[in-house]
Amino acid sequence: MKRNLLAVSFCLLGYWVSGQSGISGELKTEYIPFSRYIRPEDSVKTNSKSNFKRADLNLSIPLSVKKDSSGKVKAWSLLLSGSYAKMAHKDYEKQLFPDQMLNAQAGIQHIRPLGKKWSMMMTATVGVYTDLEQISSDDILGQGGILFIRHFNPNLALGGGPVLTTAFGVPMILPWIYFDWKTNGKIKFNINFPEGMEAGYLFSDRFALKAVVNLSGMTVERNKDGKSMLLGYQQITAGIRPELKLNDKLSLRLTGGTALLRSFNENDRKIKSIFKEKKMDDPKFASTFYAAVSLRWNLP
Repeated sequence: MKRNLLAVSFCLLGYWVSGQSGISGELKTEYIPFSRYIRPEDSVKTNSKSNFKRADLNLSIPLSVKKDSSGKVKAWSLLLSGSYAKMAHKDYEKQLFPDQMLNAQAGIQHIRPLGKKWSMMMTATVGVYTDLEQISSDDILGQGGILFIRHFNPNLALGGGPVLTTAFGVPMILPWIYFDWKTNGKIKFNINFPEGMEAGYLFSDRFALKAVVNLSGMTVERNKDGKSMLLGYQQITAGIRPELKLNDKLSLRLTGGTALLRSFNENDRKIKSIFKEKKMDDPKFASTFYAAVSLRWNLP
């Protein structure tokens, strides 16, 4: 649960850290066909099945962008993001998982240099995390954090800092790590934790082929027996991604591969739930095909 909430809030940071001077965004759709539900109490692969379809829209709108004499960026940006997922279920004795999930949030991000080798990033977001059955103030969750990043060279950066979240009902501080590594030349390797990693070959300025592994998730608040609970969905996908740069402002990504893991977990909104030892595995689904299409843009 902890990792899922932070991934939802901060997966954009690595993408926007360069401080774009124009509006940047990504529209992405994902599809995972029906796969069999694995019962947590005995790990039996049942005849029950669920699929997963999701649309994501992420926007970064610069409010103020300045560069110092060395070309380093000092920027304020408005972050807007929304994810809508729809699931269909077959042959369940009772409803276990939501039919819909919506995560929508808005936030402010600030990036500034701290000397020659360091930079600082601050982010604060607030959003609605709901299964759309009953929307209330319990569905509103806040996150915020400050990261200090050490730039060892243009291709390697490592950072860390505290994150404040209200996901568990009371404000609490959790750690977060930023790690970004790229190689020179036509062979590219990039790690952006917790979003994922990729390795690929740049055939030309307009076409690249990459092998990718990605971690993503969603969180919804729902009422269960009169108690506010948080349900987290996680997925790990791996595949091949051809990337085509359509022009200087627009690029297209197509991904085909495997959904290695899809799982749900549920906790009440108490700090002790983070440290509670699980008595059984989380509900999950068998591996199956995965496909995604995304369109990215960066306006001047």
